[in-house]
Parts: sequence; structure tokens; C-alpha cells
Amino acid sequence: MNADFVLPGISLIEEEMIALRRRIHAHPELGYQETVTSELVSECLNAWGYQVTRGLGGTGVVGTLKNGDGPALGLRADMDALPIQEETGLPHASHIAGVMHACGHDGHTAMLLAAARHLADTRHFHGTLHVIFQPAEEGLGGARKMLEDGLLERFPCDAIFAMHNLPGYPAGSFGFISGPCMASADTVTIRVLGNGGHGAMPHKAVDPIVVASSIVVALQSIVARNVDPQEVAVITVGSLHAGSVDNVIPSTAEMVLSVRAMTPATRDLLEQRITELVHAQAASFGARVEIDYHRLYPPLINHPAETELARQVALDWVGAEGINDMRPITASEDFAFMLEQCPGSYLTIGNGDGEGGCMVHNPGYDFNDRCLAVGASYWVKLTERFLAQERSHANVQ
Repeated sequence: MNADFVLPGISLIEEEMIALRRRIHAHPELGYQETVTSELVSECLNAWGYQVTRGLGGTGVVGTLKNGDGPALGLRADMDALPIQEETGLPHASHIAGVMHACGHDGHTAMLLAAARHLADTRHFHGTLHVIFQPAEEGLGGARKMLEDGLLERFPCDAIFAMHNLPGYPAGSFGFISGPCMASADTVTIRVLGNGGHGAMPHKAVDPIVVASSIVVALQSIVARNVDPQEVAVITVGSLHAGSVDNVIPSTAEMVLSVRAMTPATRDLLEQRITELVHAQAASFGARVEIDYHRLYPPLINHPAETELARQVALDWVGAEGINDMRPITASEDFAFMLEQCPGSYLTIGNGDGEGGCMVHNPGYDFNDRCLAVGASYWVKLTERFLAQERSHANVQ
């Protein structure tokens, strides 16, 4: 990462914002419990002249800064941590047993706060900026909760953007994907109802373990034979439980699936085929099934125009060498809910690709502080481009 890609104003506050990031890292909070973090965010924004609104989505915070007439821009960061025991051994490691910032949300929050501070000081934009600090991204749907609490009605945005760190790519480099970017995430619980009996007399039982095993194998045919080969889909059986001793055939077996797709149409197809196949497999053995199909996050689909704008800002700022060749990711992200209701884009910033680095959701992970200043500088450049004076005047004529 080149220091030339850090704005002078951001450089002046870099060490202070790194200290703030490490403070957040040392005191992680799980989804919907981010009271200390949201209080810290609110105090900072109030001190910098933002109008602060708390309580959206439970512990969410929105800071609003208006500077003249023009469009409105939303920038979102997530605040929650994960239920993981940290093993980094760092001086700023988590003080909370079994909870750590293993996904870099501490860094996302600090990057956006640094940008918010600089933008409040310089005000080189015309329009309205909403900085959105979201709770409960990690599987709990904090974005959806903020929307249900009226986020976009109370703070309307012409476009909205979010940024996530990505290990394995050069620190401070940027990645952009237009269209489908991340997968939907659905959880399916299947309960097989058989007929228990003695393990020595299986002919007098309907063995749910055999039924469940057949279902596991049959599920693999859906992606292979029902989904267009040019589409992306995943069906993973992550849990299968049945029985407790060797000579008893249990009455039930239960499995839990993770189901992912890159488009709404493929997502619908997977639900249809899983439901049909599971019932048919069970019936062929004389068993029944109960299916709880729970849709969590939709596919994250970036809007082309906003993605191209975000890419161009980076291209003008860091050059082609600072942009990664990104591909869609089958992980999921609840910013997808916001993109369903507002144009925008979800981008990535490299967290480093050297030895000793590790993927997110790992007890050895830590956000790379070398990314903070360049990420904050990018937010400033994007805001100033989107809320440029000439753009604002053109939009209101």
C-alpha cells in the first residue's frame, strides 16, 4: 500500500483512529448487544457536528451531515463481533471471553469514523451524507431490522455503499463486482420421521438413518442436474444427528443444510427441488419428513451504474494496480437487504496477502491497520465524487 493514497487530513488522524479501532477490538460485542460500541460511535459523531440518531435496528446509529443542496449518500459499516475465542495474543486482543472481532467490523467502523471526521472538517461536498453503523450483520439480519425501523424512509439515500476487508489480497487494494456479488443464505432443517425398533430386527422398523443417508446423497444431484451449469449454487449438509446406541434404531433423524445461490431464480429453484426430493426420498422408504425452510439473506446484487462509479473513483485514486480482479463470493452479507431497496454497491479492500495472514472468522484473525487510512481516504473520495457540486446542481435542475 502506497502512502500517497492516503489523504493528508486522514494521515494526521491515522494513529488516533488506529487506537480507536484497537479499543473497539478489545471490547467486542455480539449482534444487538453493541451498546458500548454504539455509544462510542455516537459520541464521536456528535463531537464532529453530525445529527445523530440512535436505536435503529436496536443498537444501530445513523449520523447525518448536510452541506448545501444536492443528493443524499449513504455509507454503511457493521459493528458486531463473533462468538469466537481470540487466539492472536496481541496487546489489543479481546477482553471478553468467547467473543472477538474475527471479521474486521472493528476496522470497518473505524474506517468510516475516520472518513466522517475528515468530511466534517473539510465539507468538500454538496448534499447530505448519512453514515450508517449497523448492528448484527453476522447472521442476525441487522440490516433488515434497520430497514424495518424506517432507515431509508427517515434517511433517504440516492445511493448506498458498504466496504468489507478481504484477506488474501494486497493491503489497501480494492475490489468491485457489478451484478451478483455474494450468495443468498438459507438454512433448512429436515426432520425424518421413521419407526424405531431393535437393531437386530430392522425389518420391523423404518430406519430414519438410512432415509437421511439417502437424502444426503440425493441432494447432491440437484446442483449437478437441476441447476444451469453456468449458475452458482451450493447445498451443504452441515449437521446430521440420529440415535445414541448401536442396537437401537431411532425413531427420528435430523439434518441441517446451508443453501446458497447467486440469483433469486436459482434460489427459488433450489427450494423447490430440495422440498420435492426430500419428500420423495422419504416416501420411498415409508417414512415422513418435516421441513423448516428458513430464508436468511438474499443474494447481494450490485447495481451497475453505482459499481462503475465506485470503481472509477478507485481507478482515479490508486490506479489500475490498486484494483483487484474480483470474482463473486458464495459467502453472504445482509447489506443485500439495503441494495434491494436502494441503488448502490458493496466493495472490498484487501487485508493483506503475506505470510501469517488468515481468513476472517478465524481465531487468529486481526484487521490490518495499514488498510484503515487508505480505506477512509477512499470513502472521502467517493463522497466528494458522488456529492460533487457540479453533479448536485445537475441533479436538482
